[in-house]
Amino acid sequence: MCQAKVFLVQDGREEEIMHDVVGIEIRPEGILLKSFFEEPKLVAGEIYEIDFLKHRVLVRPKGKKHE
Repeated sequence: MCQAKVFLVQDGREEEIMHDVVGIEIRPEGILLKSFFEEPKLVAGEIYEIDFLKHRVLVRPKGKKHE
């Protein structure tokens, strides 16, 4: 299977928010991350990069520019 890790990027650092993510739903209030093993998590941010080869999704706080 192809699960992903989602990272919050701010102040030049990456912090893992969730691993084994199997679904992402974009909502007005943020991003809903879904996993087989954890409860869904709503993150107040926006996706700015997806790397399918590394199974990584990078998220930044809403309204912030890429660092």
